Amino acid sequence: MNVNIIPCTTWVKRGVAAPNPEKVQLTPEELEGIIKKTQTEIEDLDSDSDVNTPSTQSGPSRSNAEPTESTDEFNFENYDNEDGNIHCNIGGLAVINAHGKDPFVTVDDDEDEDSEKEDDVIKADDNLVLVAHVEGDASILEIFVYNEKEGSFYCHHDLLLPAFPLCLEWLNFDPSDAKPANLCAIGDMTSIIKVWDLDLIDCLEPAFTLGSKPKKKKKQKRVGHKDAVLDLAWNCNYTHVLASGSVDQSVLLWDLENGTPVTKINHFAEKVQSIAFHPSETHHLLTGCADSTARLFDCRVDDTFKSWEATGEVERVLWNHFDPNYFFISTNNGNIECIDVRQGQHVWQKKAHEKEITGLSLSSFCPGLLVTTCEDSVIKVWDVLDIHNVDFIFEKKTNLGSIQCLASSPDSPFLFASGGDNKSHNYKVWDLMEITAVSDRFKGRKLKFPDNTSPKSENRQGELMEVTEDMECITLKDKKK
Repeated sequence: MNVNIIPCTTWVKRGVAAPNPEKVQLTPEELEGIIKKTQTEIEDLDSDSDVNTPSTQSGPSRSNAEPTESTDEFNFENYDNEDGNIHCNIGGLAVINAHGKDPFVTVDDDEDEDSEKEDDVIKADDNLVLVAHVEGDASILEIFVYNEKEGSFYCHHDLLLPAFPLCLEWLNFDPSDAKPANLCAIGDMTSIIKVWDLDLIDCLEPAFTLGSKPKKKKKQKRVGHKDAVLDLAWNCNYTHVLASGSVDQSVLLWDLENGTPVTKINHFAEKVQSIAFHPSETHHLLTGCADSTARLFDCRVDDTFKSWEATGEVERVLWNHFDPNYFFISTNNGNIECIDVRQGQHVWQKKAHEKEITGLSLSSFCPGLLVTTCEDSVIKVWDVLDIHNVDFIFEKKTNLGSIQCLASSPDSPFLFASGGDNKSHNYKVWDLMEITAVSDRFKGRKLKFPDNTSPKSENRQGELMEVTEDMECITLKDKKK
């Protein structure tokens, strides 16, 4: 499969990552255990083929799905047509002199080790940038280090993923540890959510998983979704709650304390493509569905939700965290729409792109700075400070190919990252202040820090603890159509 694509990306705040991530060193017994476990899982898949599981072939529209079958897996048919030299010229790999050293290596081993150790250290002013990368048949989570002050950007370590990734969500809740963690939840082409520890290097398995497939031999029922997971949303106030939207036309709320779904929402006629918790009223969950409808749920109450019809399939939903009375949606036919939650109606809609809008993101601290990206490789900047109007500021045809994802920096108001499917150049971190039109419009604007990023008072913490305890007691029935 000739694929080189960045289907999803996200940032990690400064000061969160461990300065010296721990390297996993497996004993032969532990490695043997992992191999046996993997073999068992493969055997279970072979013996427990789930004929009732919906196909994901019609699923994620924002990425290229992996083929489920291949009649010529190794491309034997075109073997004789392969370009390039297939022979390995080992003569140029190394030259050893009489002293046992390669004369072309000019850096001493000690110097090289010191340099590597310096690169391994993650500093307090470093951001981690998480990049899901699919190349050929390999799916990888690449953990980059970005330092804005130094202008450095390099891959620190990576994790080999078992399936094509579709969405990423950072969280710090570890059910096995009372201390805040540095984790990444990944939804992929399977129904199982994997949560990885970003502070571990050379890790072969996720820290934990959410969901399980049915096993006929062991008489185990399915837990969780039935199909691919398209989006994830972590509740940063109720830190034990993670929401997931799926191709199976449902949203699940997971209790991370015990790894089980406590609420299932079924009010959808198509796949759920985007979800987002309200910035302050965090019982409220916003969803965007391919049935051309945005819905707002109160997770505490059965069958309570508001809905708004969109002009096309809803690709992304986004709260205006500067004024959460409003939210934005993007559609598959190139529209962005602004909706007033209080009035229950559209404020405006705009034909922003010619194709599906795959990225929709607000600046973390600069009010009104909205960025969109599209499958046609175009990135655009808008000003929505006046919520009743949208002003176009800038556009650029990028060389990223079909842009698949967009994410704003949590620490810098003008930094955004986007990824696409260009085989030679598919990822870029944008400093929008380097663009004259954007700088002229936004450089003098007063930055505003949303409530959910400011330090909470002791009283607020107490309120959150009380509400969180209430949340743990909630066991809701399926919210069906």
